Amino acid sequence: MQLGLIVGILFAIVAALFAMQNIVPVVVSLGFWSFEGSLALVLLMTLGLGALIAGLVSSPAMIRRQWNTSKLARQVADLERKQADLERRLADEARRNEELTAEVARLREPVASEAAPTEATLEKNYVGLRSLMAGEQEARKSD
Repeated sequence: MQLGLIVGILFAIVAALFAMQNIVPVVVSLGFWSFEGSLALVLLMTLGLGALIAGLVSSPAMIRRQWNTSKLARQVADLERKQADLERRLADEARRNEELTAEVARLREPVASEAAPTEATLEKNYVGLRSLMAGEQEARKSD
């Protein structure tokens, strides 16, 4: 940006020096209109008109670029806000997970201290298919 400004200023100075060295009177005609003036004045006017046209032609692109830049900056700010919100939620969930893990560990302590059932207890409680079938047959025989 600054380099372009410096180059533009240097170009304007060179153009002004060139125009001042050419002070010969000239006649400029365009259709029904004609203008008589020094060559320096005509050169400076055409240079100014060219700069004005270049500015007008490049304005829409610059405006569009600035609009896109501001839109993208708003999107970045929105995404950063969402990221901060998600990180906060994740920290809250991690804290809640730790609390629940500690609660589960606290609740399991009494269960772990109780005596584990023996194999004999498990075998008594287990009723197999054969014993069920045999029990039904014995119940039918006794009827």
